[in-house]
Amino acid sequence: MPIAENFTSIFSKDWEINFTQCLPNGYLKYTDLCNILQLTAAAHSEVGGISFSDMQEFNQAWVLSRMRVEITELPQWKDVVTLKTWINTLENSRSVRALELYVNGKKMVGCETFWAVFNTKIRRPEALALPFEHFELYPEQKATEKPFSKINFSSETEMVFEKTVALSDLDIVNHVNNVKYLEWCLDLVDTELILNQKIESFEMNFLKELSLKDQVAIHENLTSEAMVFSITKDNKTCFALQLNLK
Repeated sequence: MPIAENFTSIFSKDWEINFTQCLPNGYLKYTDLCNILQLTAAAHSEVGGISFSDMQEFNQAWVLSRMRVEITELPQWKDVVTLKTWINTLENSRSVRALELYVNGKKMVGCETFWAVFNTKIRRPEALALPFEHFELYPEQKATEKPFSKINFSSETEMVFEKTVALSDLDIVNHVNNVKYLEWCLDLVDTELILNQKIESFEMNFLKELSLKDQVAIHENLTSEAMVFSITKDNKTCFALQLNLK
């Protein structure tokens, strides 16, 4: 698609939280929060002419590599949330994008994401084939207090779950959708920590893609301040999640 007439480098979109997106306590699920963040990024890329459909002409797609989410509080059922997003950096095959979530003008969530351009045929990163110079970049305008980082998962871990990748885990790029990794890990967390909003922030590192029928193992390492999960296939780490607790 061509660049939309209403394109702006700082993009805003409203979403209404519906009951399917909420936990039993009426607050937005962490997984659906991540879905809304990514859908907002996708909507901005759509009006900016670098959407999935645009990129598929060159067998390309944006894939998420790292994500940090900082949460003051979660929205609730029927809240209308305003998502705001802009690009910090964009060069060759890599981009850092910032996102913020507001309710009634109050910032509740800040997010920093790191994306890579991925060739969906050869399954490798490559330089973006589309023009992007019309995007103004805001390298100094941060949405989070801390930047995303490399998660340390090298310490002793315990294997807590095994699973086989199912069709319902896959997305349009034909690999496990990034929110699915988060869902798998959160299902292993004490429900009281989630229902009482004890997660202050979390980070995700996406290291290797997973495909249909892959056999994976989930490992965890617990400390008083954080919970670290890693997902492995054939003893190689594909994903890491760090939950920082209040």
